[in-house]
Amino acid sequence: MATIFIVVVILSRCMNLADQLPEDIRGENYTGAATCVKCHQDLSKSFAHNPHGLTSKLVVDQNLLSIFDPDSNTFKFNQNEKVVVEKRPGGIFQVAYSKDHEVQSQRFDVAFGSGEKAFTYGYWKGKKLYELPLSYFPAIKNWAISPGFPSNTYYYERGITSRCFECHGSYVEKKLIQKSTFSVDEEMEKGSVIYGIDCERCHGPGKEHVVFHMENPQEKSSKFIAIYKILTRKQKMDACGVCHSGNALMQHKSVFDFKPGDHLEDYYEQDLAGFGGGKPDVHGNQTPMLMNSACYLKSENMTCQSCHNTHESIKGNLAVYSQRCMSCHKTTNHSKQTLSKGMLTANCIDCHMPKEPSKLISFQMAGKAEANPYLLRSHHIAIYSTGSN
Repeated sequence: MATIFIVVVILSRCMNLADQLPEDIRGENYTGAATCVKCHQDLSKSFAHNPHGLTSKLVVDQNLLSIFDPDSNTFKFNQNEKVVVEKRPGGIFQVAYSKDHEVQSQRFDVAFGSGEKAFTYGYWKGKKLYELPLSYFPAIKNWAISPGFPSNTYYYERGITSRCFECHGSYVEKKLIQKSTFSVDEEMEKGSVIYGIDCERCHGPGKEHVVFHMENPQEKSSKFIAIYKILTRKQKMDACGVCHSGNALMQHKSVFDFKPGDHLEDYYEQDLAGFGGGKPDVHGNQTPMLMNSACYLKSENMTCQSCHNTHESIKGNLAVYSQRCMSCHKTTNHSKQTLSKGMLTANCIDCHMPKEPSKLISFQMAGKAEANPYLLRSHHIAIYSTGSN
């Protein structure tokens, strides 16, 4: 009886603690990033500036105004058609004109991308999200046609689906609508979206973890949460591959259900036929490109985490990444020319992981006949002809 009493007391205390935690739309096992921040403030401050956390967000007009330049907010497709970024009551809009008559106007609602390469935007129309025709590219400090859009006219009907949020967000509630025998449409609840990649997207549901450590504050070893250092090599690569394996996939089920430790092949498999003879594109294919590199194949324990820590924000710091290369390549021989340039310690990356144009993504600037290449860092580590040592 005494044992039963103690168990009942412990369970009731746990239930009370669980009841005090905020609800999360993903289910009763989740608790939300705001709960994680209470104990992991240092990690959260760093992660707040990390591209993973910033990969999607609601548009805040004040932030958008920081790139709002009245002298460069008009994109002309031709003499008659243009899109103008305008501040109006109720927000900032992309407004299409034909012969100076307004044809279409849609507000900036959602931003995709961390801004390192670009910001692409979407607008809600009922329970569907659509991509806006212009994206902002920091490299040119100006607007250009969104990747994959027509170059000769404005276009507002490209849908953004839940599949986009599977890599650019942590959750969205969706519903499939049977329109006809052979046609299925998708609706999304915009109030359900969890923007950016949050803690539980990478570490799994955290409510049990939180309750345990609230009950046992003296326990410093993390319990009931995925810790990457104890995962196998494959499990680590699968966890990153959820979003970094590209879009040439045959999907079996939504990766929103993926938990660290799961097998990625249970969710989708690669289907690279037709994409450059099976060669993965630099856009989104980081894990397959790395896994085909000699560095990975000759190592027993190299993973994405050997170079990347998603809790830090050092994007573009080539010197830091180069030092991580040197942690394994201490005895590598290079030519006197390479050594004289200080490349060995300051920049291994541009030679052995150069930026390459994507075959799938490009963007068009106003008044330009040809599309600009969309350059992305190759994760196939190799000796390239342009970066000979």
